[in-house]
Amino acid sequence: MQYQDRLDFATELARKAGAFAKTHFQAIDALVIESKGHQDLVSNADKDTETLIRDAINERWPDDGIVGEEHGRKTGTSGYDWVIDPIDGTANFVRGIPQWCVAIACARDGAAVVGVIFEPSSGEMFTASKGGGAFVNGKAMRVAQTGDIGQGSLGIGFSGRAPAMAAATMVAMVIKRGGVFFRNASGALMLAYVAAGRLLGYIEEHMNSWDCVAGLLMIEEAGGTIVKPDPATSLDGGTVVITGGPNMFDEIQEIAKASF
Repeated sequence: MQYQDRLDFATELARKAGAFAKTHFQAIDALVIESKGHQDLVSNADKDTETLIRDAINERWPDDGIVGEEHGRKTGTSGYDWVIDPIDGTANFVRGIPQWCVAIACARDGAAVVGVIFEPSSGEMFTASKGGGAFVNGKAMRVAQTGDIGQGSLGIGFSGRAPAMAAATMVAMVIKRGGVFFRNASGALMLAYVAAGRLLGYIEEHMNSWDCVAGLLMIEEAGGTIVKPDPATSLDGGTVVITGGPNMFDEIQEIAKASF
């Protein structure tokens, strides 16, 4: 496969970073926690884990760019950018809830070619590469095939970057149509769950690239449909996220458009 070396590197690095972060998770009383804004927390574990990831990338791929949640942007010259969230689900992490992950993606000219999401608490490793399929612990993933919103749950995301009523409207519409909404405070994990067929889809008005690039690639490679991010702007500016199985996408997009 064209991107196998980068996929192998990202998978090994995510496992290593996840093990490192888990040592902090198992000693949460010692964490130093700061607030970056409403419901937006960061800990020393986030910063140290991102440093570990960045150091490994700089050593192996010194000409590549890096976009990270905690330590900003490094401009590269190779046309490749690594997009990293060292701990997605920090609000869970700092409260001892085992729903958090390490997300690492690699983009070429702004479009994702490799995506890895590792959840250390469960040991689940979600991986994808452009044209190479999507897998969880080595087993091929496939998005949900149902066209009935009453046959599963729809992931709903929200943050302080978007009006609160948008999320409330989405939840109300899902319930009114006979569905169930799902949120676990880790957007990256919820996107991985869509790729694995566990959620019917996922909607969020705005996501930062480090939260969604890896998962969106997985969903496409698992046969799902997404609103494609703009490669010229999404790595640095984020993107709307609307995605789902092929038989659910139109309804999911209808809910999203009616909400925001």
